[in-house]
Amino acid sequence: MTVFDILIFAAMLAVAVTLGFGIYSLFRGGDFARSHSNKLMRLRVVLQAVAVVLLCAGMWWKSTYGV
Repeated sequence: MTVFDILIFAAMLAVAVTLGFGIYSLFRGGDFARSHSNKLMRLRVVLQAVAVVLLCAGMWWKSTYGV
């Protein structure tokens, strides 16, 4: 297992957890949803971008160095 494998797994887990909290805040509704759901969904988009960058970097690393 390389460092990229661990980072990619951590990034995907972070996206899944953030998505879960965002969906929970939408279902909960009220003031909680108004103050948290939009922030959580923006955080999810940022984490997804990080995960995609890590996936691309990991694929490049493996194709270049074959590890």
